Amino acid sequence: MMPKAAVLMGSDSDLPVLEGAIRILKQFGVAYEVRVISAHRTPDAAASFAKNAREDGIEVILAAAGKAAHLAGAIAANTTLPVIGIPIKSSLEGLDALLSTVQMPPGVPVATVGIDAGENAGLLAVQMLSIKYPGLVGKLTEYKKTLAKTVEERNKKVRTEVEEL
Repeated sequence: MMPKAAVLMGSDSDLPVLEGAIRILKQFGVAYEVRVISAHRTPDAAASFAKNAREDGIEVILAAAGKAAHLAGAIAANTTLPVIGIPIKSSLEGLDALLSTVQMPPGVPVATVGIDAGENAGLLAVQMLSIKYPGLVGKLTEYKKTLAKTVEERNKKVRTEVEEL
């Protein structure tokens, strides 16, 4: 069986931020479905999706929204699956979305990444899924090795440039 995530956005304008998450899910071989669901404009659809997600094979939910950013909380209130909130910078530099996503009441947790941090949300989802799917662990290890190599290469480049000043 293949791991599966849901990628939700409050508005289609959130898609550019979620592209990073989608690329990560693809890279790690995680199946996903993408939907536009508004906590405020389609509350019944949001609740129905959350309540049925587990039965539909979803194992982790990524939910992005700006401004009031209630989507992740509305989804988390209606499921026992892990929910990762992605605050979108749409007003107040995204601080309103960040606070609305991270400041959930007791009993309704939402794991929250930084403002516009779609890629990190994707990685967090893969890390969560790696608990059940050990094949993801090796891929995550290789990913981190690649990150380290990139930093080492940049370090060499900067040191060379500084020496040439």
